[in-house]
Amino acid sequence: MQAAAAVHRPHLLGPSPLRGRASRRPSTVRMALREDGPSVAIVGATGAVGEEFLRVITARDFPYRSLRLLASERSAGKHIAFEDRDYTVQDLAAPGAFDGIDIALFSAGGSVSRAYAPTAVASGAVVVDNSSAYRMDPEVPLVIPEVNPEAMANVRLGKGAIVANPNCSTIICLMAVTPLHRHAKVSRMVVSTYQAASGAGAAAMKELELQTREVLEGKPPTCNIFSQQYAFNIFSHNAPILENGYNEEEMKMVKETRKIWNDKDVRVTATCIRVPTMRAHAESINLQFEKPLDEDTAREILRAAPGVTISDDRASNRFPTPLEVSDKDDVSVGRIRQDLSQDDNRGLEIFVCGDQIRKGAALNAVQIAEMLLK
Repeated sequence: MQAAAAVHRPHLLGPSPLRGRASRRPSTVRMALREDGPSVAIVGATGAVGEEFLRVITARDFPYRSLRLLASERSAGKHIAFEDRDYTVQDLAAPGAFDGIDIALFSAGGSVSRAYAPTAVASGAVVVDNSSAYRMDPEVPLVIPEVNPEAMANVRLGKGAIVANPNCSTIICLMAVTPLHRHAKVSRMVVSTYQAASGAGAAAMKELELQTREVLEGKPPTCNIFSQQYAFNIFSHNAPILENGYNEEEMKMVKETRKIWNDKDVRVTATCIRVPTMRAHAESINLQFEKPLDEDTAREILRAAPGVTISDDRASNRFPTPLEVSDKDDVSVGRIRQDLSQDDNRGLEIFVCGDQIRKGAALNAVQIAEMLLK
């Protein structure tokens, strides 16, 4: 396992193999199947994030000695071609589904994680869970490798455990904000998100495409995933509204930021909006700092931050867009400017875009798995 770690360097320590490339697929297939790698299971293998897990494993040449694709009984029996091999999707609920598994990447929803992650852990697997099921459990690390790798200090291969992937909007936000927070300490953060269809799964992406065709053809839109027209429209995030008036998505950002930063006093508020883009989220972020931070210093900090690129061309009015970050590993930051409503350079405005399926889900999970190989 140590040999594998020497070859496959986690993203937080160096550039991604795909940085700067337009496509997520390498020009040639790189076989990551190797005897000294871990045995890997993917739960939710037929979903949007499950499919992205496979792409990221190939792109990063993640080593594995065996691969088991798991899903619901409904999807069991399907065939998936991956790295010149044919895999049959197996029933997640079947006895022994996690026998011999070292790392289990889960992305099948909170109810599935609550039902089956303990079984995987009991079999000795380290579960990297993309759902919200365990994020706020005080015994479960909530990890962005570039932000708080120290949270995984006690997690080891061979000793069953759960590591939680944060919410996609939290990951994209904190990738950009944490380097600034380390320099000047954020005391208050106001976030407005503009979230893509991918956050609601593959079916929502298909429905957005279908609705777009229907509306352009003058037909009534099909509304199966969302209760209202999505194409050519925006609306408040579809997560349930809580008693305090926030929705669950917004409160995830509040609570997860405090846990990841280990700072229960940082003030965070969020407004989450669903917009008709396909797979990348955008976020407008207002920051208030305890110490002064000017915009030029902020650019220098962000330029040096792993997993972050700057797109901030005022002369050409070119800044981050969801299209430009789709299928990319890095989070893009622009519109970097002082907040004129705050004195003494203690406030900044930034605009951030990141691929929700990739860094917001699959890439972050595989990076966590890479950390286990060190």
